[in-house]
Amino acid sequence: MQADAPGDIPAPTSSPERRTVRHPSTRPRRAARAGSGPSLLAPGAAHDPYRLYRVLREEYPLSYDAPLGAWLVSRYDDVATALTDPRFAGFPHDGAPRGGPAPLGLCHGNARCLPRDRYAVAAGTVPGHLAERVERTAYVLARRIAGRPQADLVEEFCRWLPSGAGPDSGPDSDAAPCTRHTGLRETALASLLANLLDDPDLLAALRIEPALTGRAWTETLRRDPPVQIVLRRTVAEVTLSGGTLPARAPVACLIGSAGRDPERFAAPDVFDPFRRDQDRGTPGPAGCPAVLLGRLEAEQGVRALLDAMPTLRWADGFRPAATGLLTRGPRALLVRP
Repeated sequence: MQADAPGDIPAPTSSPERRTVRHPSTRPRRAARAGSGPSLLAPGAAHDPYRLYRVLREEYPLSYDAPLGAWLVSRYDDVATALTDPRFAGFPHDGAPRGGPAPLGLCHGNARCLPRDRYAVAAGTVPGHLAERVERTAYVLARRIAGRPQADLVEEFCRWLPSGAGPDSGPDSDAAPCTRHTGLRETALASLLANLLDDPDLLAALRIEPALTGRAWTETLRRDPPVQIVLRRTVAEVTLSGGTLPARAPVACLIGSAGRDPERFAAPDVFDPFRRDQDRGTPGPAGCPAVLLGRLEAEQGVRALLDAMPTLRWADGFRPAATGLLTRGPRALLVRP
């Protein structure tokens, strides 16, 4: 699993000057000001960040988190701007090159993930030999679990499928930069399985129509993203819905908050793979090798588990609990195969 503590966020600097809101909205508004809203580092914030996100979206859409040392951006439209607008750049140490894509979903922001045509959507497929490896690994893991009275899918499935099905990682491999790190795919897969096990009717539907796994995967990355926070830095002054960011300011883009913004998604806290307002850009660039591989692992993993364990369900009395601040997902999934 990825680290839970935000150790790579810069130390707090002197408080910025107060900024006034320039764009009124139907939502409650407050001026963006230093230390005005709750901090991501407040006690209990990592236990239930979605409650904190709701307060930030509604009352402090742009606020300076002094303990964190960064501005917080929480609304969907503002986060989308921070991730795509050229007035924002990546931190020098976060792997995102200036002018390159921001890390998002399963993508680490590698420049190879950019489409050649800025107006085209990148597309791609997983090589045949790698797809076969993913399928084979998923079925081997599922069959090992099937005969047990109880199993932990995080320890015995999610942790091993991404690493066991990993692609060639040689220096000439185009997939290597984004796919050598498996922690995010492991966390996303665990969140997907938790959502599916919470809905026996959906599991039954997947046995009949496996293609629905793709929609469930996309919905999981919206509602329960493995990456909760992406760090950016402004290169110029930027006006957002909640106020104005100064130039050269560190910005924490709250991905977990944007995915549950009711201005963008109907009933945002509900897991609904059939929603009409599904956001297909949540995982990252469509041609990113990690995005393609993560989706394939999800589809083949769910199929292998249901084939090997038709009555798969939660262990008696078990309820999954997600943890983490920068990255988030369940640490255990106890099931009865």
